[in-house]
Amino acid sequence: MVTPDASKILSERFEVIKGMEGFVGEQIPTLLKSVEESWQPSDFLPSLSSETWVEDLTEFRERSQSLPDDLLVVLVGDMVTEEALPTYQTFLNRLHGLTDPTGASESPWAQWSRGWTAEENRHGDLLNRYLYLSGRVDMRSVEVTIHHLIKNGFDPRTENDPYLGFVYTSFQERATKISHRNVARLAQRAGEDKLHQICGLIAGDEARHEKAYKLFMHKIFQDDPAGAINAFATMMRRKIAMPAILMTDGRDMNLFTRFSAVAQAIGVYTVRDYAEIIEDLVKQWEVETLSGLSDAAAKAQDYLCGLADRYKRLAERVTFDGRQKFSWIYDREVTFSPPGMKGLQTANQ
Repeated sequence: MVTPDASKILSERFEVIKGMEGFVGEQIPTLLKSVEESWQPSDFLPSLSSETWVEDLTEFRERSQSLPDDLLVVLVGDMVTEEALPTYQTFLNRLHGLTDPTGASESPWAQWSRGWTAEENRHGDLLNRYLYLSGRVDMRSVEVTIHHLIKNGFDPRTENDPYLGFVYTSFQERATKISHRNVARLAQRAGEDKLHQICGLIAGDEARHEKAYKLFMHKIFQDDPAGAINAFATMMRRKIAMPAILMTDGRDMNLFTRFSAVAQAIGVYTVRDYAEIIEDLVKQWEVETLSGLSDAAAKAQDYLCGLADRYKRLAERVTFDGRQKFSWIYDREVTFSPPGMKGLQTANQ
């Protein structure tokens, strides 16, 4: 049930978002690439229409053999996350002030939502085809996982509030960038330069999207500093729920937890990353320098300015290792242990 006060706050935030339409329209050309200058999945995969497709595919598959199982598990989890794109576009279109009323609206927010979705759509396509052609994973199990995740949906706990939504997307785009960038690094270390290139390109897209959402939220901080800082603190107290948290392969309802543990153990996404994202957002939005705040907003400021250090101290005290089987890799067992400190599974949920 929405209280009168909450309804009033949401109405005020709606007006701020509507007032940003001109600003967003001006920014879109620099935040999204045109279709003509964008890469496409087929640019980086063997062409089955080529006369040398057998040789090309054989070479492609041989390169993928160098990837260790723990990295394959993380790559599959990242791909499954990207493939749940319908859920994420629906989330954006639920935020008050960002709706696309006709499905082809010319409003700047609708243009942003569709353009962002179009760019993101290539990520799952490319990673899915890479894994399929590699022959390294059980694609039916992977496809069942995607099916379940889209069916299960996702609640980012933003309550359709655009301020909360932009805090969430700013955080999540950076987290996704970090994950893809680190998979690229580990792929290169394993000798798979093609996957290094692929994940690096995807990380580049995520970096632009991160820039966009941080820019939108920075404008909100300028227009409504008290509302912005309270929204930021609210999302951090709720913690950022990862978008694939409801993934399952139909057998394991704890699949996200186990995937996340492997990602943290091999250094793809860790508690320290979570802390450093908070630190970056506090810096980007100039939270420490805000003045003239109400008592509630000042308390939110104090909380946010000390939060990254709290997570860093937590990160120094914890380790994670284990042994798990994953249906994605034909129930092979993955043994993983952290190179130094690599995470506490529950800290990013």
